[in-house]
Amino acid sequence: MGRMFGTDGVRGIANTELTSRIAYDLGKAGAYVLTEGTHKPIILVGKDTRISGDMLESALVAGILSMGAEAVCVGVIPTPAIAYLTRKYGADAGVMISASHNPVEYNGIKFFDNKGYKLSDELEDTIQSVIESNFKDISIPVGGDLGRRIREEAAEEDYIEFAKSTVDVDFKGMKIALDCANGASYKVAVETFRSLGAEVVVINNDPDGVNINKNCGSTHPEELMDYVVRKECDLGLAFDGDADRCLAVDEKGNLINGDFIMAVCGKSLKKQSRLKDNVVVVTVMSNLGLDIALQKEEIKTVKTKVGDRYVLEEMVKNGYKLGGEQSGHVIFLDFNTTGDGLVTGLQLASVVKKSGKKLSELASMMKELPQVLANAKVPNDKKDIHEKDEEIVSEIKKIEGALHGCGRVLIRPSGTEPLVRVMLEGENQQEIDEMAHNLAKLIEAKANK
Repeated sequence: MGRMFGTDGVRGIANTELTSRIAYDLGKAGAYVLTEGTHKPIILVGKDTRISGDMLESALVAGILSMGAEAVCVGVIPTPAIAYLTRKYGADAGVMISASHNPVEYNGIKFFDNKGYKLSDELEDTIQSVIESNFKDISIPVGGDLGRRIREEAAEEDYIEFAKSTVDVDFKGMKIALDCANGASYKVAVETFRSLGAEVVVINNDPDGVNINKNCGSTHPEELMDYVVRKECDLGLAFDGDADRCLAVDEKGNLINGDFIMAVCGKSLKKQSRLKDNVVVVTVMSNLGLDIALQKEEIKTVKTKVGDRYVLEEMVKNGYKLGGEQSGHVIFLDFNTTGDGLVTGLQLASVVKKSGKKLSELASMMKELPQVLANAKVPNDKKDIHEKDEEIVSEIKKIEGALHGCGRVLIRPSGTEPLVRVMLEGENQQEIDEMAHNLAKLIEAKANK
């Protein structure tokens, strides 16, 4: 059996790849590994709006109860709410049933530890090995030692109160559009912004189990971009299916991605002396325009591999307060232990309100450099050829010289396909397009000799 856990929990097409049996085993093994030795452990369980959530929740909860743990079910709620409420309720672990921004046929199961952090690779591997051993030598409770399923009605309200506590301003006089992706934020986001005084207009907040992420939310913000202008809003916010991401739209209908959000919020946090070491943590895929904008504000960027878990790792290790990805997965470590779309939206709206400026003006501090991606097909054993072949190394240096410090070359081997991805950024789209494709051709030719 290969590794069950991917970069964000166990994910697959529900009922074929991610079956009730797997959910049951994960509940059982997770309860055993994460709560070993504790008395009547408590595990929080939440889900997004997709139709397969009920089926997987039933199986997962059955597995948890079979190990004598209590399953506290909080219903439809964002992923970051599970991270927060696990800490608030003193639970031993939290589980979220969601496939985030993926289409409806997918679902996923991800665990959080008692501090609200996603599990380490080691803990995930331990859970998998317990399942693979068929629960060998693990004693199974009977009678009164089995667990109970408990429904926690206050979870939604508790998360809303927490989200509101992250800002010290109201939004009276602001008109804000929300796109809830027919997902987990459909109630909490609307309620939070309304109770803070904003005039809220909403699209895609009528989930029917199958319309989650369908041509809406942070992966398809086009409808919101049009809606914000038509409704004359101050700004718009688009969440993904489990609301751990948030993208924004300015009053002119321009998309404000995670890089722009980090630029605006980073500048504001520095001004308040709340940005540890004046550092923002980003991945290597963040636009070079973000580096340039932050440099002007005397803010440094620390770069990690692609993936929010690597951003979080770096932040926790050094106590950095702000980090994230272009996709809108932004982490404000003062508030939550994972990307939190609602908190991100609140922080951005709060900067707009306090500054008295339009979002378009605030975002103009950053100019996004054109980016080009070209793929080179290479055998799996030649994915490092760009580091070893002298002609390729020399060509990369030549391109970097031609970009005069206003661009860069980034080469990333694919983890799943026989490809390396050649990414170029620079000021002239046509020029970098030609450079990227020529470099990809050279890499492909030399690797397949």
